[in-house]
Amino acid sequence: MKEVMSLLGLSKRAGKLVPGEAQALEAVRNNKAKLIFVANDAGVNTSKRMHDKAKYYNVPLVDIFSKDELSIATGDCNRIVCAVTDKGFSKKMLELIEKGQ
Repeated sequence: MKEVMSLLGLSKRAGKLVPGEAQALEAVRNNKAKLIFVANDAGVNTSKRMHDKAKYYNVPLVDIFSKDELSIATGDCNRIVCAVTDKGFSKKMLELIEKGQ
């Protein structure tokens, strides 16, 4: 999973990561989000809202990282939700997650 965390940081530096719940929801609604990350220790309402939107808009959602891990990967404080807007980054991240790396 370290490689996925590295790719999260790289996507942020490349400007292809949308931080925060409100911005991520907007990216999902505008069909810009290709992959959503939600912290596995996020609040019940936040988690449900993001899972529902991801399902409705058919966007893959990953909840394997804690908010501390997402914060470290993105270089932000208390990062609970973020969305990847680049198809290449999201594809590679999903491949690595499926392989368990």
